[in-house]
Amino acid sequence: MNNEIAVKLTGITKRFGTVTANSGVTMDVRRGEVLALLGENGSGKTTLMNMLSGIYFPDEGEIEINGKKASIRSPKDAFELGIGMIHQHFKLVDVFTAAENVVLGLPGGMLLNLREAKEKIRSICEKYGFETDPDKKVYSMSVSEKQTLEIIKVLYRGADILILDEPTAVLTPQETERLFSVIRNMRADGKSIIIITHKLHEVMEISDRVAILRRGEYITTLETKDADEKTLAEAMVGEKLALNIDRPQPEGVVKRLSVKDLSCVSADGVPTLCGVSFDAYGGEILGIAGISGCGQKELLESIAGLQKTEPGSSIIYSPDGGEDEELVGKSPREIRALGVALSFVPEDRLGMGLVGSMGMTDNMMLKSYGEGSPVFLHKKEPQDLAESVREDLGVVTPSLATPVRRLSGGNVQKVLVGREIAEAPSVLMTAYAVRGLDINTSYAIYDLLNEQKKKGVAVIYVGEDIDVLLELCDRILVLCGGKVSGIVDARSATKEEIGLYMTKIGGPNA
Repeated sequence: MNNEIAVKLTGITKRFGTVTANSGVTMDVRRGEVLALLGENGSGKTTLMNMLSGIYFPDEGEIEINGKKASIRSPKDAFELGIGMIHQHFKLVDVFTAAENVVLGLPGGMLLNLREAKEKIRSICEKYGFETDPDKKVYSMSVSEKQTLEIIKVLYRGADILILDEPTAVLTPQETERLFSVIRNMRADGKSIIIITHKLHEVMEISDRVAILRRGEYITTLETKDADEKTLAEAMVGEKLALNIDRPQPEGVVKRLSVKDLSCVSADGVPTLCGVSFDAYGGEILGIAGISGCGQKELLESIAGLQKTEPGSSIIYSPDGGEDEELVGKSPREIRALGVALSFVPEDRLGMGLVGSMGMTDNMMLKSYGEGSPVFLHKKEPQDLAESVREDLGVVTPSLATPVRRLSGGNVQKVLVGREIAEAPSVLMTAYAVRGLDINTSYAIYDLLNEQKKKGVAVIYVGEDIDVLLELCDRILVLCGGKVSGIVDARSATKEEIGLYMTKIGGPNA
């Protein structure tokens, strides 16, 4: 890494109505370095990078690129300056091939020589270590492949400054390592890479320096080699962190779900769940642990009626004062008609959970739309709910009508979790409820889950942080390769024990 400045921001301020997203931010990015951008949700990280990439224009301040003052009023201006941003939500055309997506928007459009484009794509892949097929359709790509394509798009356009917004949020550990290998190759080639992330261990692994924002203001930049996770976390939140998550003792525990021999296969016939059996109880939090892709998503979707199950699978729901009901084979609407209250916070916030073009109020109304409620006439109840969620969870938004896709990832998650909990479910299933959230907001979500537990709700919590699972949950079910490798008492289990079950070494199915 050298000390040549590629990007210099001076006094950058951006306001949205009464909300100040960035206030007088002054910082720089060097050529040939990986700079991690840290901050709590709503601290202005994505907004700042959106100004650098031409999506927003600053109200005050100056931007210099390679020592020259720049006016970046559009993504086209940013590309001409060698700046490319890879967003959390990909901007690809599903029915086009990789090569067609890469040339889309360039002068000449689809009249460009696709053969030459494919050769250039292969050359980029070979240079930096990507793996992609220029002829593959986007709709058949994995999340990792789509992200790779987004990076290739900006490199194809000649980007020397790359901005990656939460690039590992939905990647497996193996995919993350491959991405980091590519980033190191780009750094070695003199590229400047800015990564927005909340994962401190990844910051320590991949970055050269760390810039920290707090409440829209620039705090400091640290050399990664001179920092540790505790120092970074304290600088990010501005106070020492409480390490213990509250975990009240379960009271009045009653069986809510009994899952037996649950099996699923993917569209291409690959088993995703194999004979999964367990019970979930009202008044407890059941954690689901496992390496990403080992069946957690399919498990929750099966219970919610979103995933087709194999013959022999059984999911029995036991309501208060009523007869047991078999959920397998019923649609989500049929499950609701039975009086089964399942709230599902999915992995894909804007794909499955919320409508990005709608505001908070309209997204709250979605729950009652399928029941025939006159949602376009009666807005008071959903508006009151939206206001309650905004106040209780501290959602930072200019107004309740602001499209949720304009909010930061963490604020989107707050809207989704708040709406699901407001349904007063008897079974609350959450998939990565704190993914992409800062520490303080994560603790607010943990408190909400504990409140549901105290009310007798059966909470099923899928998480990727073993430390959190051990402190928050009462029991932990560990999945490995679509099978249950162990169910442990979270109060007495160790991190090492969970790790062994996750790799089948310590599991009964080993």
